[in-house]
Amino acid sequence: MSRVRVVPVVVAAALGLAACGTATPSSAGAAAVAVSSTSDACTLSATTAPAGATVFSITNNADDTTEFYVYAADGERVIGEVENIGPATTRELTVVLDPGTYTTACKPGMTGDGIRADFVVTGTASASRSDSAALAAAASTYKTWVAGEAQALLAGTTAFVAAVKAGDIPKAKALYAPARTHWERIEPVAESFGDLDPKLDARENDVEAGTPWTGWHRIEKALWVERSLAGMRAVADQMLVDTKELVGRIGDVELTADQVTNGAKELLDEVATGKVTGEEERYSHTDLWDFQANVDGARKAYDVVRDVVRAKDSALAATLDSTFAALQKSLDSYRRGTGFVLYTALTPAQVKALAAQVEALSEPLSELTSTVVS
Repeated sequence: MSRVRVVPVVVAAALGLAACGTATPSSAGAAAVAVSSTSDACTLSATTAPAGATVFSITNNADDTTEFYVYAADGERVIGEVENIGPATTRELTVVLDPGTYTTACKPGMTGDGIRADFVVTGTASASRSDSAALAAAASTYKTWVAGEAQALLAGTTAFVAAVKAGDIPKAKALYAPARTHWERIEPVAESFGDLDPKLDARENDVEAGTPWTGWHRIEKALWVERSLAGMRAVADQMLVDTKELVGRIGDVELTADQVTNGAKELLDEVATGKVTGEEERYSHTDLWDFQANVDGARKAYDVVRDVVRAKDSALAATLDSTFAALQKSLDSYRRGTGFVLYTALTPAQVKALAAQVEALSEPLSELTSTVVS
């Protein structure tokens, strides 16, 4: 869950894309919509577009970090999103939209429901889908993988919850990071269900006033800071209920190629704004487990469309292959047994080097969706 507000200087200096921001290349023939996000307004250059690919170019003209979302007609299911858009930063989101009414939203300060408005897509459905047979097959393959990860998440969560309810702190600590790996791999899909993400993955400073803090990070704090599981039985029970609901919803979700490839970029943004900074697992310092899981998820999203990318832009495919490999080699150097060293064991220079490699991968990955839907 990307909600980082403070980035250490050593990391910020290395994050040219995540901290300063660049716009991704627009896909050929796509509708272009400029978005200006301020502290009290979300202004779109157009509120309609023809069916097909639309590129939203979001500029943050406020002093606080913002987010931009495109929701389905129900105003809850996320079609596409860009998080952690810093001040004076422009980022792009490419989505393929069928005819209908959608909801756009800017979220100044990355809190609340955001400043919302209708966005109408006209035309015919046959003109809106860019998915070739190969891309439709890729989306189907990715969905099958996500469903498997969701089942693994449920199994891991069930064991973790049992340890928490038994009051077994050492066992719960040992199960925490491996179980969360499956959440982190499929986070873009999990986050598309807007009501479940904050219940399962909110950090303490991101909880809305008057809302109870639940989920993974609440128990993380109990285990590593409070060193007591008093009062955590109810939190654990609710986490299992919410995870079961997530698994059920994933079974019904329909994914398109642009959603898959946008998810790859979202996962790298998660790394750049949460894992590299050490903010995500601030109590357990198991950030490298999450880091690896986000890279796994991004790599899977790329792998399912790799043949299409190679056919359309072989140079981009070669760059992505090499940058994924370089980042993985660095991560492997921090492995210890079946896990990783704690993030606090890394030196500032090592953190900076990882951040630079994330940037090196983020830049070509930002071209993935526009290439696929072109």
